[in-house]
Amino acid sequence: MKRWWITTVPALILSLIMSPAGAAPAAAADVNLARSATPSASYTSSWESVNAINDGIDPPTSNDTANPRWGTWPNTGEQWALLTWPQAQTLTSAQVYFFDDGGGVRVPSSWRLQQWNGSAYADIPGSYPRALNAYNTVTFSAVTTTRLRVLLQSGQGSVGLLEVKAMGQGVPQTGWSPPTGLVTPLNEVWQHVESTYPNLYGFRNYAWDQVMANRGSINYCVRWDSSAPVSATLRDQIQTALSRQFKKWMDVMAGHNGWPYQSVPVKVVGWAVRDRSTLQWSDTSVDVYVNDINENAPQCAPACGRFFNQSGNYPNCPGGIAHHYDMSLWLTSGFAGGAGGDWGQRVGSEYAVSNVNADNMHILLHEIGHSFGLDDFYDWTPTGVCCFVMKAGSATQITDFDAWMLRDWWRHLKNRYGY
Repeated sequence: MKRWWITTVPALILSLIMSPAGAAPAAAADVNLARSATPSASYTSSWESVNAINDGIDPPTSNDTANPRWGTWPNTGEQWALLTWPQAQTLTSAQVYFFDDGGGVRVPSSWRLQQWNGSAYADIPGSYPRALNAYNTVTFSAVTTTRLRVLLQSGQGSVGLLEVKAMGQGVPQTGWSPPTGLVTPLNEVWQHVESTYPNLYGFRNYAWDQVMANRGSINYCVRWDSSAPVSATLRDQIQTALSRQFKKWMDVMAGHNGWPYQSVPVKVVGWAVRDRSTLQWSDTSVDVYVNDINENAPQCAPACGRFFNQSGNYPNCPGGIAHHYDMSLWLTSGFAGGAGGDWGQRVGSEYAVSNVNADNMHILLHEIGHSFGLDDFYDWTPTGVCCFVMKAGSATQITDFDAWMLRDWWRHLKNRYGY
């Protein structure tokens, strides 16, 4: 089995494969929806972090010196912190914990919540306490919005926040309740994973980590290792096909065991080619990388790739973090089968093009499974199951067993993200 990683990483799994011849949801309860939002702010002191406001850490005091904080020193006046979701959320209350170090950062003189109504920010009526060393709770009539803003007016100093909770109706959830007939094979699979993955719980670049770092989305760059021309139409078809296959894995997670996202959008942000004339479009909708060759194939800029920058910082990426890619879709002319890992997936370019409108691209589905950590089954088969997409060549779509294997990974990893 050939491995495609170019730096030392755990055996996240690759494969070379050939084409083949629950319980009812519980009632939704109010949950903290802030965890799945993307935070931003009017200003952040260089030594503080806006990511602190929804990192899920409950502060011990307002002068918390042990955990990340958001502060605006030395700026004063009106400041804000914003939570943005990819889909609208229905909120009924919020809890805000102020940062106050007794010096340059103090509790605000006043504050309020605002919701985005589609064209402007609108105040949310309510009573706004300003207590130290405690969450300040504001309850209000339900609002449905994609953005919640905490607007603060400074008083004796600059302002800051330690944590913001946005409470509302979560997706109805199912728990860990696999069908009785799958309990034994699932246990066998996880025991095999624990005994064969050298850094199972320490590794931090599974597709799980990538989705969570992006707050519920994933970026790709396409490595077009072929001389065949690519029209704008084919470019868009490949993005659609990739999104469709990725969505099939994410659909089995929606509403399950605390998984925070109803959907995980996929965006292709770049293409890498040997010759720019191969790409038959002139628009600037994606970044284009020309003749940067690695592993005898064109690659997208390492400075923009998460595989090369697992801290999540991209200081040398042209355009910054918005232009970063988490994984590559490597499409190789004449390549039979597939390979997959934390870096992305590799399949034949002819296979991808000929199946671009297919509902299930079983080779690509298999390789995406590897990016989430799912194993291969070349030399053994779990008890009582025979045919599933991660057993190469035995199924052409995600089966119930595949779905529960994916959920089992989440069950074992979710605590690292605070779920």
